[in-house]
This record gives sequence, C-alpha cells and structure tokens, in this order.
Amino acid sequence: QVQLVESGGGLVQAGGSLRLSCAASGISSRVLNMAWYRQAPGKQRELVAFITSGGTTNYADSVKGRFTISRDNSKNTVALQMNSLKPEDTAVYYCWATTPRAYWGQGTQVTVSS
Repeated sequence: QVQLVESGGGLVQAGGSLRLSCAASGISSRVLNMAWYRQAPGKQRELVAFITSGGTTNYADSVKGRFTISRDNSKNTVALQMNSLKPEDTAVYYCWATTPRAYWGQGTQVTVSS
C-alpha cells in the first residue's frame, strides 16, 4: 500500500520558519517527480515547489527566495524548508509524488499568525 506521510506543520508567527517532511512508502517503482502543493480555505490547490529526480527545482513566484525544496532519492523523502513565513502562506500543505502514477499525502496544516 502506497503512503505519503507528511509531518512538520504547525502554528508559527509571521517571519518564522517551518520545515515540512514527507516520506513515501510502499512504492516499488522509482519515484520520479516530487512536489509540495497547498490549499487555503476557499481557494484552489496550487503548486508550491517541484523537484525532479535529478534535482531540478521550480517554485511558485509567491515563495521564491523563501522556500527551498529538497529530496533524498535513496529514502524517497522530500522536504520543504519555509522561511520568512507570511500569513498568506497559511494553508494545508500536501506532498505529491509520481512513479509516474501520482500519489498524494493526507496534508499537514500550516498556520502563520500576524
């Protein structure tokens, strides 16, 4: 059974930092791309950061320079370091991975207070 399990969410003040982690288990195929998405209340889910198996990254304009995505291919894990957090970063953050079949995590809440 494939599982993506996120951890690291929580409540932080504006300007603070959080680190999200996601571990993929039960995947027999090679994990290709991995990413973090987020969904704020009343809004559509949006791509935050993306990383290929080769380490190429891409970021939403709103998080460039503040967030950093990284991965460990040997462990099928992906992390998102979030610095200089803003109230508008408040959302449920989801881990995503492809083999190329797509898998989603259950989400972790990030709340940034002003």
